[in-house]
Amino acid sequence: MPTFAEAVRLWAYIGCVNFGGPAGQIALMHKLLVEEKKWISDARYFHALNYCMLLPGPEAQQLATYVGWLMHGVKGGLAAGLLFILPGALVMLGLSILYVNYANLTIVSAIFYGIQAAVLAIVIEAILRIAKRAFTGHAMIWIAAAAFIALFFFAVPFPLVILAAALAGLIGAHIAPDQFRTKDHAALGAAAGTTFAVDAAFARGELAHTSATGRRTAMTVAAWAVIWLAPVALIAVAMGPSSVFTKLATFFSTMSVVTFGGAYAVLAYVAQEAVTTYNWLTAPEMLQGLALAETTPGPLILVLQHIGFLAGYRSGGMLHGIAAAAITLWVTFAPSFLWIFAGAPYAERVRENRHASAALAAITAAVVGVILNLAIWFALHVTFAKVETRDVGPMHVQVPDVATLDPIALAIAALALVALIRFKMPILLLLASSAVLGLAATYLVP
Repeated sequence: MPTFAEAVRLWAYIGCVNFGGPAGQIALMHKLLVEEKKWISDARYFHALNYCMLLPGPEAQQLATYVGWLMHGVKGGLAAGLLFILPGALVMLGLSILYVNYANLTIVSAIFYGIQAAVLAIVIEAILRIAKRAFTGHAMIWIAAAAFIALFFFAVPFPLVILAAALAGLIGAHIAPDQFRTKDHAALGAAAGTTFAVDAAFARGELAHTSATGRRTAMTVAAWAVIWLAPVALIAVAMGPSSVFTKLATFFSTMSVVTFGGAYAVLAYVAQEAVTTYNWLTAPEMLQGLALAETTPGPLILVLQHIGFLAGYRSGGMLHGIAAAAITLWVTFAPSFLWIFAGAPYAERVRENRHASAALAAITAAVVGVILNLAIWFALHVTFAKVETRDVGPMHVQVPDVATLDPIALAIAALALVALIRFKMPILLLLASSAVLGLAATYLVP
């Protein structure tokens, strides 16, 4: 087993270089923790990943917390989870401050013009990647289609879509178990437990903190509920219900409970609420914030910190923006530690559970539909200057004004998609190239 100091050094390194969104972060941690350090086996790593994918919130950060907890208990989980977040959060705060001061400059607007088209390509690629993993049978395709229709045409609340998918998975596990299954990650190269530090420690019975007891669970839930919700209550009492700080704390606390399915699913829900309900930012600004998050280390969900900063800044200036960003960051990530520290002991107790796997499979399929909804929403606002929502019976349909089509933005998005899928261009290079195209389109095209 590595010492705590050795683990902290590695988590700090991961926190500074974990670019590329959840898929890249999970791959990076697998390379370092499983292949190079041999601290944890494939089977246990992917079991932890499957559990984290069942949870609301950022799965890559939760996975880091889980592995840190396995090795060194609560202090290990805290070190891993916090170091996964903090470097990117500091960078994101700096970018947000620069954004509100310089975004209106022509050159900055031109850069974002190209970058937001690339973000559309990134989201489309995420759909294809997740669909490849999720669609293990025809039932999964139908669940994804139903999720998309419910969100895009009927504006069904996001939590209800995820709950319906989970119920479909639980029922499907009895009716058609072959249709409701996840990819067998545990079979991918599982090795003898004694090869890996964590697995060997389990075999020797040394990791007592991983045992689940009712008393320990109750104490953990109580402690982390206070850590998470006490600041929310204090803000609500001190500021009142109409304060932007109260609204941010309440909204993002709710979001952290109901947003299953990973970062892009979270963004689908947040974009709908932050832009159309609360008016904290515009649709282009949401895209630009996502672009900023793509260029920083840390979870992609750090875009929520940017949203909080803009909402606070526009309500009272720079200090309000920084305070709002801190509040958003707190209520977004504090629940993740609760889910891991309270639930991981039970995940270790139940290494294989058919019903949980079926629910996960169905939720993952629904997430494809959720992200497709996000992609179309982004596409309409990237390629058209004017988009209206029209009611057609019980349906709410977004209709673009064809006359406002932006062919250059469409072309940049198409080129970015080809570069990403066909040539596997790294995300940072893709964003930089798209920024150059945005500059060229602004200054060279009449």
